[in-house]
Amino acid sequence: MLEIPTMGSDIWEAESFIFESGQKYLVEAASGKGKTSLLSILYGLRKDYRGSFFIDNKKANELGLKDWALLRKEKISFIFQGLELFEDLTAMENILLKNRISNFKSQQEITSLAEKMDVAPFLKKKSGLLSYGQKQRVAIIRSLCQPFQYLFADECFSHIDKKNSSTAMDAITEECEKQGAGLILTSLGNNHHEFHHRIRI
Repeated sequence: MLEIPTMGSDIWEAESFIFESGQKYLVEAASGKGKTSLLSILYGLRKDYRGSFFIDNKKANELGLKDWALLRKEKISFIFQGLELFEDLTAMENILLKNRISNFKSQQEITSLAEKMDVAPFLKKKSGLLSYGQKQRVAIIRSLCQPFQYLFADECFSHIDKKNSSTAMDAITEECEKQGAGLILTSLGNNHHEFHHRIRI
């Protein structure tokens, strides 16, 4: 459970907000309204905020580097808007960098995900040679190759066509359900996937 005491938008100006385990949240807003900032704070990358938030009843700003490292290894996965791929490595090498930390997925499972998302033919290509939409799908696959209780997805379908984004969303939903995990996905407001919780900031 992620609990954010805040102060009038659904997030930044509410008195508090709770992201409940196992739930899917769509955070919608125009550019510059704080979607990426929100996820960066929740992931422990930014400390420049007032107030506090709690992860499983623990105050986030009291967590040390080892605590955050463990959270990112076992409890939180992140599809970064900037993707954070190593462009000199192949798509598969980028995926395996994450997967080797916990050996969470088999090679066959990774290949199957790549086939579903129509990037299997590009797994041996250097990431720098892929289109942005292909890179996004590789980053999505990489994010699913670890255990997590929450998946943060920052505008991860922005360069993917409707068919492939639907397939990718199915894969994300399936993995979240398999792990009993929550999902927080940000969007500019053009997301057509089904969510029980829609948040505007």
